[in-house]
Amino acid sequence: MMDKPERKETFLVPGYQQRTLKEMFHHLIWRVIKPLPDKPYLKLKYWVIKGKWPDIDRPKTFCEKVQARKLYDRKPIYATLVDKAAVKPFVTEKLGSAYVTPTYWVGKDLSTVDWTTVPLPAVVKPTHASAQGRFLYTQDDIQRLLAENPAPAWLQLDHAQYNREWAYSGVKPQVLIEAMLVVDGGVPWDYRFFTFDGVVSHIEINLRIDGEGYACHYTPDWVKLPFHDPDYLTFYPGEVPKPARFDEMMRIAQTIGRGFDFLRIDLYASDDWIKLGELTLYPGGGFERFDPPHYDRLIGDKWTLGFDLPNAA
Repeated sequence: MMDKPERKETFLVPGYQQRTLKEMFHHLIWRVIKPLPDKPYLKLKYWVIKGKWPDIDRPKTFCEKVQARKLYDRKPIYATLVDKAAVKPFVTEKLGSAYVTPTYWVGKDLSTVDWTTVPLPAVVKPTHASAQGRFLYTQDDIQRLLAENPAPAWLQLDHAQYNREWAYSGVKPQVLIEAMLVVDGGVPWDYRFFTFDGVVSHIEINLRIDGEGYACHYTPDWVKLPFHDPDYLTFYPGEVPKPARFDEMMRIAQTIGRGFDFLRIDLYASDDWIKLGELTLYPGGGFERFDPPHYDRLIGDKWTLGFDLPNAA
């Protein structure tokens, strides 16, 4: 049975948010190099995390191509895709409203919310950032949220600066309150479909068992893959059962992903429903470490860039 979600601000599955001494040292470096222009900033950050310099102008690995997308792929639709509120009408138009989590409120000032219109349990989170939010089960949780009021700090988060993820520069920072998704009394597992022009390459699964967070990857034929990111969640040693509605999840990912050279589609599912989590253009900021490392290139080979690169010398 899945664990009941903990009542804390960072409610998503732990991974990059676990602050080790190494992570704290990295964040000190990010502050020091913050004034740099995008390209040298990304190259230096990549070197610090992955231990080698990226070839951004002639990218071959998946992570190099994510960096190239940040610098050279500037499609206006991207701001809609990464906005947790604005993406819902986009998905509704493609698939219908059944796959969209109901929204109760969007705004900036939590003191203006009419809480009589918000059924509990609910989730409150920023529309423009990840790994931030609160679970609301009771009126006491609402009062605690209002007393602590994390909204101003959330609204200051800026992925366009922190990881130079260009799409976020077009997102209006807001706070979203939506229905909480629950499976077997706990947080549903996160199924992340990596798609290249609608073709599903593999599925990353983030799961939580006995209070511990794990991750693993499967092919579309549901064969477990051997790679993982050692900086993220622990590699799950067991087998994950195929979701009951997996074929439908595949169709959703293929439909949304078609027309985009790369897009990660995150879905939650139970035996009775499937809901969109979010759409991701820059997984892990393009700084994920692959173990074994050659999977970075294997996945990168599946990505035919849909944007122009500068003429490399």
